[in-house]
Amino acid sequence: MPISFLYVLIILIWGSSWIAITYQYGIVSEELSVAYRFFIASMALFAYAFFKQEQLRIKLTYYPMIVLMGVSMFCLNYLFTYYGMNYVASGLAAVLFSLIVIFNAFFERIFFAKAIENRVMLAAIIGITGIIFMFWPELKDLENSDNSITGGLWLFTAVIIASLGNMTAVINTSKNLPIVTINAHAMLCGSLLSFVLAIMLNKPIVFETSLSYVISLLYLSIAASAITFGCYLMLIKKIGSTRTAYITLLFPVVALIISTLVGEYQWTVYAMFGVILILLGTWLALPKK
Repeated sequence: MPISFLYVLIILIWGSSWIAITYQYGIVSEELSVAYRFFIASMALFAYAFFKQEQLRIKLTYYPMIVLMGVSMFCLNYLFTYYGMNYVASGLAAVLFSLIVIFNAFFERIFFAKAIENRVMLAAIIGITGIIFMFWPELKDLENSDNSITGGLWLFTAVIIASLGNMTAVINTSKNLPIVTINAHAMLCGSLLSFVLAIMLNKPIVFETSLSYVISLLYLSIAASAITFGCYLMLIKKIGSTRTAYITLLFPVVALIISTLVGEYQWTVYAMFGVILILLGTWLALPKK
């Protein structure tokens, strides 16, 4: 698939998934919601691989890195993000998560001796500045409260874990394994750990049957997990984790456009200028082929 198609597909689905996540809060704990999400996604990928007659088994020697990928990308990353979102506004969350571009470049340098491209770093700085402008009215009213600090620490930790998960994805996609199989096994590991954590934390084992919860869960499981993470790993394999992570800077743009269409958001000069900066950064970050 063309890089541009993968980029746009992930941005549209993950950008809208932030709204779907709001319907996940309620009687079901964050741990169980994450467990349900990635278990359904895993089963969907296993079924797809079975009917397409793709490789289902993974060598035991490969499995430790698959487990690490599942724990980081499909469990702790999401749990810590959910925890942080309970304390802070969406603007601060968007700013903090945009740092994954910087962390990916830093970790690629440490683990794979990959040079940090000046053009990509410049793109990251421009894009993060754009995110700050987009949420400036929200950010300038933030109080230096214990809640903001707590939420910020949860989210900052989530970003580091997500970035390390991207490094495991770099390793796993470098092996002769189908991406569907990699994600299916990793998502299953992540969902099982989330379920175990729910039990350890004495969270009630329940399932919400409301239409909003079920529809949002299916959307997050199939579209925002089974499909988009496959596309995400394809991009990592093609253009590297740093350029791929730049996608996170474009999620808020989609979310705000959707909020505008339903009458929940009014654009400001700050937000418009921020979008221009993000698009400029995207142009710089992507390969010029």
